[in-house]
Amino acid sequence: MRINARLDDSYERKFQLVQQRERKNRSDILKEALDSYFAIKLRQDEDEALAKNQKLLQMLGGIMSAPADSSVNYKKYVKGYLDEKFGHR
Repeated sequence: MRINARLDDSYERKFQLVQQRERKNRSDILKEALDSYFAIKLRQDEDEALAKNQKLLQMLGGIMSAPADSSVNYKKYVKGYLDEKFGHR
């Protein structure tokens, strides 16, 4: 991809300074700058998604409460629930 951008004098001085210090061309400097920018933006997006997921999990966490052994003794608990709801048959 080819990019054509108009930048003011302060950016030109910064480019020249980095070029001299690191002995890199403008394309390489711009690529590194874009890589840094994209990394920050993508990390922010991931952090926002994680925060939304954590908030959702916190909201859902209080919806259901069950004994700690529910995954093992679920049949006993379902039977008890049905007995309460429909009476013992």
